[in-house]
Formats: sequence, C-alpha cells, structure tokens
Amino acid sequence: MQNLCIYANISFGATDYQNMSITNIARIAFKARQKELERHINEGEALQNSVLDYLLSTAQNTIYGNKHSFSSIKSYDDFAKNVPLNTYEELKNLIDRMRHGEKDVLWPGYIQWYAKSSGTTNDKSKFIPVSHDGLHNLHYKGGKDAVAMYLKNNPHSRIFDGRSLILGGSHSPNYNLPGSLVGDLSAILIENINPLANLVRVPCKKTALLSDFEVKRERIAHETINKNITNISGVPSWMLSVLTKVLEITGKKTINEVWPNLEMFFHGGVAFTPYRKQYQQIITSPNMHYMETYNASEGFFGLQNDPSDPSMLLMLDYGVFYEFIPMDEFGSENPTIVPLTGVETNVNYAMVISTSCGLWRYIIGDTIKFTSKNPYKFIITGRTKSFINAFGEELIVDNAEKGLAYACQKTNAEVLEYTAAPVFMDGKAKCRHQWLIEFSRPPKDIDTFASILDSKLQEINSDYEAKRYKDITLQHLEIITARKDLFNDWLKSKGKLGGQHKVPRLNNSRDIIEQMIVMNSFKKD
Repeated sequence: MQNLCIYANISFGATDYQNMSITNIARIAFKARQKELERHINEGEALQNSVLDYLLSTAQNTIYGNKHSFSSIKSYDDFAKNVPLNTYEELKNLIDRMRHGEKDVLWPGYIQWYAKSSGTTNDKSKFIPVSHDGLHNLHYKGGKDAVAMYLKNNPHSRIFDGRSLILGGSHSPNYNLPGSLVGDLSAILIENINPLANLVRVPCKKTALLSDFEVKRERIAHETINKNITNISGVPSWMLSVLTKVLEITGKKTINEVWPNLEMFFHGGVAFTPYRKQYQQIITSPNMHYMETYNASEGFFGLQNDPSDPSMLLMLDYGVFYEFIPMDEFGSENPTIVPLTGVETNVNYAMVISTSCGLWRYIIGDTIKFTSKNPYKFIITGRTKSFINAFGEELIVDNAEKGLAYACQKTNAEVLEYTAAPVFMDGKAKCRHQWLIEFSRPPKDIDTFASILDSKLQEINSDYEAKRYKDITLQHLEIITARKDLFNDWLKSKGKLGGQHKVPRLNNSRDIIEQMIVMNSFKKD
C-alpha cells in the first residue's frame, strides 16, 4: 500500500491551513479523469479489449511474444488458445534472465526494477518485474485515481494543504547490475517519483527506506509529530503500530490531538475489518475518511469509489487484462477460464492477470467475488492458498473476517491478528479448526467467543455447516489466545517485520501455526 502523492506523482507545497486551499486548485487537474472513469459503468468490455490489444501489440516482438505468436492473435479466444496459464514458477527462469540484464524477454526493453513479493510468508521470494510502462499506467495511475475519487466524494477536502505520511519499504542491489534494484514496491515508487513531491511526503527518504521496521517506526514518529499530516497510507497493521508509537511519544490520547487536520487513510494489503474499531478509538475526528485500495507488487487493480459500499471498482483501463477461474474448478486439469464479460456475481474466482510489466495469464493468487457487473465491483475474499479445506469445509478468509467481526460485536472484543489451521486428528480421533488469536481487547469469556464464531461460520458457509453437523466430521473450533506481539515476533524471526508482510490468515498446513504456538509459550522480555 503506497502513499497517494507517490502514486499521483503530484507536487504541491504546504501552505497555511487557514489561507487559500491548494486542494481546490488541485481539483482542476482531476476533472478530466473523473469524467473518464464514468466509462467503467457501461463500457467495461470495450476498455478491456483495448487493453488486450495494447498488451499484445506492444509485446509481440519479445521472446515470449514470438514464442506464443502474439502477432497472429486477433481475439480473446486466440489469446486463450496461444498463451498458457502461468504461476511464478513457469515465468521464473525468464524473469531471472531479465534480472541478469537481458532485454525484450517478457516486455520490451530492459527492466530495471523488481518488486519483491510479500504476499506470502514462504522463505522463497518472488521478484516481480516493474517496467517503465507498468510503473506509470499501473501503479501511478492507480494513485491518481484514488485521489480523483476521493476529491469527487469529498468536496470540502483540504488533503493537499498538508503532508502525506507513507510507510515505505526498502530495496537492495539486483545482482549488482548498475542501477538495477529489488525491493518493496513502495521503495521503487519513492525512487522514481518527481523529487518535488518529497515536499509533501513524510518521512524523509532515508527513513522511508530503512529496512529495520522498529527503528523506522521510532524515526517516523519523531519526524512527523510536528507536521501538518492530512493523510496516511499503508497496511493497517503496520500503520497502527506507527500511530501507537506517535501517541506514546506525544502522550496524547488521540491522533487528532497530534494531527488535527488528518482526514484520510488509504489502506490495503490486509482486510481492514479487524482494525476498524482500533482506528476509530485513536482517531475520533468526525471528518476522518477511509478508502480501501487493491494494489500489489503485480499491479493496481481496485479502488473503493463509494465510501458507503465496501466493494471496490475494478480498474479496467490500466495495463491489466483480467481473466477469472471459478474456485470450485481451481486446480483441476481443464478449469473454466472466463474474461470479464463471463463473470457472475457471488461466485468466488481466482484472478488471472496479463500486464504491461510482462506477466502473462499470471495466476496472482488472490480470490475475489463480484458484487456488481454494472459497473464491475468486487470484494477480496482471500488467497488461493489461504483457506482451510481439510475436510471439505472450504473456509475462506472472507468467511473468517465476517465471523470474527460478528463475534467481536457480540462480546465487545477486538482482534488484532489471527491465523488458523486444521487439527487433522487428535488423541481421541477428533478433527477441528484451531485458531490462534491475538486480541487487543479480549472477550470476558473465550469459550463464549469461540461458540459465537463457530455458529456464525456455520451460518455463512454451508460447507462448514455440513461438516460440523452433529460433530461427526468436524468438531467445535478451538481458540488459543496469543500473547502480546506474538505475530510481530514471528514475522521478525523470519526477517519480515514491516512492509506488506503478514502471516497467512488460513492455512491447510500446520507448519506456521505450530511454530507460533511454540513461540507463544515464551514470555516476551
């Protein structure tokens, strides 16, 4: 999740908040794009056809384009026939050739930047190419549209009259090639931004690119407490950690006492539901707004264009062509694969993308569900590998988030972090789901919380309900209360503290939860 000014690549200097609003001047720059975005309502197919034509014509003379006869492709059916589905493993060798300096492999020219994927906690990293074209028509364009939508929805905003706080990542040399780097996407954006934009961005570049999150958090807090912060951007969990440090240093009870003009949080990376109450407790201003964004190392895909609707608008005129695989066919030998025009609402899909960074029919690993087709709006439901289906229950992250939110509401509890995995068979031949939950406010009775959660999961997931029937297949879920900072400590032990790193919410394997249960027995110093 990146800062709006980094994406928009716009530079406006700060001014006295009581004088003329620079934001009103900035609005003029977004009028034309706000009008263009109306095409998403009725012209989705045309927009996507134009993107596919652009991608194929631009990359037809690359090594990959020649191999798969891009120049002869005249329709989507030709494209689907000529180009295979790909995971990172299928493209890894080609990407590695690019990282060693070879040109015209997956996308024209020499690719200088590689975003280090943080979508999983596997030790093996993914290096996603970020082309010049992709940088501008995927990532920066997404930031511009986030601003355009926000300004349209908030006519009294003064977002450009202060500073933007970003939680950036870090980077390192790529095979020691001159000028070529790998790192978090935010670091790539910072390196390529118009230098004048740094006038409205905090913290300083040196702090923003620090790799040690604990040091970075401390420095960010000290650098920003006396600034006029109007907007913040980042992953909810890591941003909450920074805001907590700000309150600790200043001795204030709320963030709006520190930054009275704070009005917006652009968030993404993880679901906001578990964190919403905590943000509302430390940011009490009635003028505070929130916008969810769906951006990743691979591209920028969605924006919450309506504050009253949690669904996001699928961005159709960037350098991304979308396809979808119904999750009930995912992993089968010949799954159904449909373009945007073939999707239905309320069906869980694995998303497939082709982009101007050279990813072709790439299974990104995220799952979504459309809530509307006019325009195309969706919610993120989880990951293709972040679910529990050990007994046919098909529990996805969306189910877990809704169940936890309901249990929290009923017990006045607050969940900070969680992960869950199956217990395949205990000493009494019983199978169940085991949840490891770190509460920011624990329920009075953990058994009551567990029962409410279990019942809600049965209500919203018929497969889970069927497997829970009379405890025949699946027994009542178990909750283990995690000690304070367990999740951060586990991430730190893996060298993944900060950035967009996170523990998978649901996992069919017990590898991660077993490691964390062991750490949970250690008292924190």
